[in-house]
Amino acid sequence: MTSIRTLALLVCAAVLALGVAACGDDDDDGGGTETTTAGTPAQGGEAGGTVSIAASVPPTDHGWLGQVAVKAREAAEQFDDVDFELVEAPDADGQAQQIETLINEEPDVLVVLPYDGEQLTPVAEKAMEAGIPVVNVDRLFSTPEAARATILGDNYGIGVQAGEFLAEQLDCQGNVVEIQGIAGISVTEDRTKGFADTIKELCGDGLRIIAQQPGDFNPDTGLEVMEAILQAEDEIDAVYTHDDDMAEGVVAAIQNANREDEMILTGAGGSCNAFDLIEEGGLYAATYLYSPTMAGSAVNMARLIGLGEGFSDLLEPEVPSEVVVPPTQVTQDNVEDLRDLCFTGAGG
Repeated sequence: MTSIRTLALLVCAAVLALGVAACGDDDDDGGGTETTTAGTPAQGGEAGGTVSIAASVPPTDHGWLGQVAVKAREAAEQFDDVDFELVEAPDADGQAQQIETLINEEPDVLVVLPYDGEQLTPVAEKAMEAGIPVVNVDRLFSTPEAARATILGDNYGIGVQAGEFLAEQLDCQGNVVEIQGIAGISVTEDRTKGFADTIKELCGDGLRIIAQQPGDFNPDTGLEVMEAILQAEDEIDAVYTHDDDMAEGVVAAIQNANREDEMILTGAGGSCNAFDLIEEGGLYAATYLYSPTMAGSAVNMARLIGLGEGFSDLLEPEVPSEVVVPPTQVTQDNVEDLRDLCFTGAGG
């Protein structure tokens, strides 16, 4: 991919992150004909036709995932030519069965935010082999053959920015606790690696990760994990958490132990609750935008794939295979300027 092409994708990704209709709209003429890996033209592209889009996601009852459902539905509702269905699964096995059912229903395009990308790869490949293009959201499948297109945030970049921030705040000296997401998924692994690589490069052994535990992106688990770490560690200078919703539990544990004056904390996601705490100052020092609007952008991408069109602001006639939305650091210095980009903790 040339540098010009990369720049074009980044520009488009920034537009996508703001919820614009995948750089296209109902008036786009589009260009070219989208072909799935099975070699058959995508369905729904005929004049006056309807694009059927099915979306499969983990439970969306709170926080970031709650807003995933909201943004996906909002995106679908803006188009008269989209027939949209969103279904939720409690775990990876249930989601695999769910996608099997959706394959039998033969939608034009399938949008999948997998509970676990590796576990869901085989069934996503099955959909692709059946001629149903798959748009992969957030948590990566383990093979490129499992998706026609992918949209995700820059998880490695979140780790890099958090590492740079804490290295500066602590002058590269001190003890850091890392509360991770779900163990083994790409989001968690990339956020961990970006952070570890950065503090090693900037600080050598001066900034030490003294504890790492998965909190499963869950506030209750975050609370339990942090309580145990606080009991075991007397000197903690910072906490790097992978998720703002989970960080609510981490913050509660720190406050319950009356240790909030000893350390600072960073989150990820961009919840309005995190914005409020950052504005207050003190413990919650920063977060990194990881907008659930990417689910809406995935629906927009699915529609364009179904119509055989590309992004209107790019010259290429087809939707790119990957769009990466860069993170934005939120601190007390800019939290008010970015307030419109935060999301509420509820799914409704």
